[in-house]
Amino acid sequence: MVATPIGNLEDISPRALESLARADAIAAEDTRVTARLLEHHRLRGKLIPVHEHNERQSADRIVEELARGKTIALVTDAGTPGISDPGALVVARARAAGFRVVPIPGPNAAVTALSAAGLPDGPFLFFGFLPAKSTARRKALARIGALPYALVFHEAPHRIVESVEDLAAVLGADRSLVLARELTKMFEEIHRCPLRDAAGWLRENPDRQRGEFVLIVEGIQAQESAADWEPLLSALLEEMPLARAVKITCKLTGAKKNGVYERALGLSGRIRD
Repeated sequence: MVATPIGNLEDISPRALESLARADAIAAEDTRVTARLLEHHRLRGKLIPVHEHNERQSADRIVEELARGKTIALVTDAGTPGISDPGALVVARARAAGFRVVPIPGPNAAVTALSAAGLPDGPFLFFGFLPAKSTARRKALARIGALPYALVFHEAPHRIVESVEDLAAVLGADRSLVLARELTKMFEEIHRCPLRDAAGWLRENPDRQRGEFVLIVEGIQAQESAADWEPLLSALLEEMPLARAVKITCKLTGAKKNGVYERALGLSGRIRD
């Protein structure tokens, strides 16, 4: 499992280059992207396509190659394989067949963005890509919005504006957002602002909507943690309708309505059971 650059082709370790040079074949998410990386570093290799549409079949082929004593290097287009990228299924199949899997560490877009975000040190939740549709995206955000962690997402350029609008609507306009785009590339940009201002900042300049994004939402303050308001909410749900219980909980604790409402739905089902 060989981590490759997320942008700048020089961001690759000597160990990774040696692994690619020595491999009998290189399993690649997009063989064209990997071919450019190999050409840049004057390497050659037999390429096997492994992407989201053929990973099961490719995993079988790779296991067969391993059984013949071959060494396979697996890479994705950028970053660490198996992290919001193909690779996990291949690893599972190889391990199940008794073969050794060796990670060659390197670039990771989420960690790269976190290192330059300037957020308080503490736990974070890496979500990866949010659902493509707004309704599903908002539901996903409601489930995690009350967690006391920084929230880290990947996002594509064609969805970036509507995604930050949903972030603001569900998580609260006051929370701080870090937008990191085109990391390690020529037009790298890292911008921090309140969620309420993010969509406007993106619309001010169409170039700001280009490239692959990492979005980091600052964790909620300790007093907003679900651990502080959930006991109250649970007690109120036993005595009154859900909507009223949510309203009173938010009023007394200052918690965000969306997070409280989503938790109330789960609790009310448990109470009925």
